[in-house]
Amino acid sequence: MFERFTVDARGVVAGAVEHASRAGSPVVTEEHLLLAILDREGTKASFALASLGVTDRRAELTEALAAGRRRGGMSKAEEDALAGLGISVQEIVARVEEVHGPGALSGETLGKAWPSGRPSFTKGSKKVLEKALRLAVARKQKYIGDEHLLLALAVLPGLAGEALAECGGTYAGLERLLSTPPA
Repeated sequence: MFERFTVDARGVVAGAVEHASRAGSPVVTEEHLLLAILDREGTKASFALASLGVTDRRAELTEALAAGRRRGGMSKAEEDALAGLGISVQEIVARVEEVHGPGALSGETLGKAWPSGRPSFTKGSKKVLEKALRLAVARKQKYIGDEHLLLALAVLPGLAGEALAECGGTYAGLERLLSTPPA
């Protein structure tokens, strides 16, 4: 599959590994992939994110990802569903952090790096790569670009897609921009 990745898509994967390494994480998550896409310039994905105003809201998006990690990776929708049952996720997080310290639910120590010390990919980040391949195939494209990775992040359930949508990067909006041939 990786032989089908464009230079931009490979750059996203390498950037995600760098984000994970800088954060001291033994694993590459979907959030790392999203942050790496946001770092790129002059690509199809960066064009789409800028057109939707997501690039201008990077700080807000980063905060949403951090808040989600603090909730143990739980999405806002999952938190709202539990609130409907009378369960306060914020209260649970506060109690756990009171006993175990700040960020105890972040899961940053979960997962194992390769013996070389390089971060491995989580199931979620692997699903993003697989979905990107499926999106490219559905579009009858023989390559996997950073735009496919972005669309995969937007369409799959989870924290990264939710944070992206909250900042204006919905799947529908991204799909509309990325399926339009350049003028």
